[in-house]
Amino acid sequence: MDILSRIKEDKGFVGNAMHIPREAQAKARRLCWKFNNSDPDDPKAQRDILMRLFGTYYSSVYLMPSFRCDFGFNIHFKGFALVNYNCVFLDTSPIHIGRSVLIGPGVVLACAGHPIHSEQRCSSALETSDPITIEDGVWIGANSTVCGGVTIGEGSVIGAGSVVTSDIPKGVIAAGVPCKVLREITEADRIAPERIEF
Repeated sequence: MDILSRIKEDKGFVGNAMHIPREAQAKARRLCWKFNNSDPDDPKAQRDILMRLFGTYYSSVYLMPSFRCDFGFNIHFKGFALVNYNCVFLDTSPIHIGRSVLIGPGVVLACAGHPIHSEQRCSSALETSDPITIEDGVWIGANSTVCGGVTIGEGSVIGAGSVVTSDIPKGVIAAGVPCKVLREITEADRIAPERIEF
């Protein structure tokens, strides 16, 4: 199996970063640059760029500039999503983003990592990578980081500034460094209809 095919698999890997396909990364950088510098009054041109960048994309995905990623082809949306300003997706493994997902400004989804042992980290170009799954209805607050190998369960909320290093179950509020479950989401969390102004 070639390296590009291996990177697209839904399982983690450890490999030499010097063997990562540079042309694929260069293509993603060019497409990100085009999107980030595109005319905000020309949504069709922006959608055309994103169709070429992402592995799976729908016109109901709203992406705000500035956006950066490693490859793009490993990013898969299932439907409506909002990705706010200044997000970075290190998609060295697949990133799956469910329907009705809100991703706050400055969020980093980082599949990529490095060896923990300093000797390996400093004497080689080893890179680790694990997929990320964001299930339907998740909201990730501003300036949070989600690490490789993490699944965030359906309907959960990640508080701003969190670092998510392990799986989060569905239907909870979780926050912190490292991110921990604070409580379940309940009916008491609904906004009362009379509070909705428009």
